[in-house]
Amino acid sequence: MTSTPPRTGPRPLPVHLATALGTWMNSCAVSPLWKTGSLPSNPNAPEIAERSANLQRHLAEVPTDAFVRAVQRAVADRHARLIDAIHRYRNHPYRRDVADPPAIWRAGTTVLRDYGAVPEARDSAGPPILCVPSLINRAYVLDLKADTSLLRFLAARGWRPLLVDWDAPGAQERGFDVTAYVAGRLEAALDAACDCVGGAVPVLGYCMGGTLAIALAQRRPRDVAALTLLAAPWDFHAGQPEQGPLIGQTGRALEPLLQMYGELPVETIQMLFAGLDPHTAVRKFLAFGRMDPASARAEAFVALEDWLNDGVPLAAPVARTCLVEWYGANAPARGAWRVAGRPVEPREVRCPVLVLAPSGDRIVPPASAQAAGAVLPRAATHTPAIGHIGMVTSRRAPEAVWKPLADWLDGGLVRRT
Repeated sequence: MTSTPPRTGPRPLPVHLATALGTWMNSCAVSPLWKTGSLPSNPNAPEIAERSANLQRHLAEVPTDAFVRAVQRAVADRHARLIDAIHRYRNHPYRRDVADPPAIWRAGTTVLRDYGAVPEARDSAGPPILCVPSLINRAYVLDLKADTSLLRFLAARGWRPLLVDWDAPGAQERGFDVTAYVAGRLEAALDAACDCVGGAVPVLGYCMGGTLAIALAQRRPRDVAALTLLAAPWDFHAGQPEQGPLIGQTGRALEPLLQMYGELPVETIQMLFAGLDPHTAVRKFLAFGRMDPASARAEAFVALEDWLNDGVPLAAPVARTCLVEWYGANAPARGAWRVAGRPVEPREVRCPVLVLAPSGDRIVPPASAQAAGAVLPRAATHTPAIGHIGMVTSRRAPEAVWKPLADWLDGGLVRRT
C-alpha cells in the first residue's frame, strides 16, 4: 500500500507568509496615524482619500489606544485564520479523482495522451485534436478532475483530444531550447496525431502552449487544419507595458541560477507568479477557511491548489527565451522570435483560427492575447468574461468557453474525417 505524499503548498510558503505578516504588521505600525490624519493620500486615487477621510471621522470619538489594540487583535485573528486555512488545505481528504489516459506516443519525458480512451468519449475513433499546454505547469490543468475537464468535455462531444504531456524536464530536456520543443517534440507529436486520421488535425494551445502552437501552424501548414488559442500571449508589452521589461531584467538577474541548475526551479517560477499580485494567496486561503470543508467549492479549491503547487521546472534555455526574449524584448510581436532559424510570422498561418482572450485574465493581459488575433489572417477573436485559469477550471467555463469552442470546431471550419 502506497501512502499519499503530504501537501507542502501554498508554494512558496515563506513568501506568502512574509507578505501577509509584513502587510499586517505595517497596519499595526501606522494605525495611530489614522487618528491624527497624518496618512499620506494619493492625488491619483481620490476614492482612497475619501474613504480615509470618512474613516477618520468615524474614529474621532474612539480612543487611540483602543483603536490600536483593536487593529492588533484583528491582525492576530487574521493570521490565525490564515494558518488554520493552510492546515485545512494540507489535510483535506480530496485527491485527484481521474486517471491519466494511455500514451500513444512518447519521446523522452514527453508523451501524447489519448482521451479517446476515457469513459466519457463518445467516439474513440473520433477526429483527433492536438492539445498543447504550457511548459511551465502540469498538463492536467486541462483534465483537472472528473467534473472539471475540458478534454473530457471535448471527448464527450465526439472529438478525440490528444494531450501533449510535457512532464518535468529530464536529463535530455534540461538542455532544450524552444526550437527543440517546437521543431522537435511538438512536430513529432503532430505527426503522431496526423497518423491517427491520415491527414491534418486541429490544434488547441493553452497559454504558452498557444504561443508555441502558432509557430507549429506556420511550420506545418498542411498538417494543421485549424488553430484554437486559449489565453495565448503574443504581444508581451500590451496591456501592461511596464511589466515586460521588468520581467526581462529579472530574467537577466537570474542567469547565475540558470547556469548553476540548468533550469529555472519551481520555487523561483512560483515567486515570479506571486509577484503579479503578492496578496492573491492570502486572500484565497482566507476565503477557503470560511468554506465548508465538505462542500464542492472547497473540493474545487483543493483540486486547483494541488495543481498550482505541482509545478515543474523550466529548462534554462527556454527560461531565457520566455523571460528575456519574449517578455523583455517582446520578440514575438516584433517579428524577432525565431524557431530553427526562421522568424515566427503569424501572417503566414492560413488555417482558420479562434482566439479566446478572457477579459478577466490577470496572467496574460487580454490585449496580449488579442494581438495574435490581429495578425493571424483568418482569426476570429472572442473575449469571454472569465479569468486565465478559470477558463479551463471554473464552474462558468463550460458555458463561457468550452461550448463555444466545441461549437466552433463543429461548425464546418474543420473537416471531420
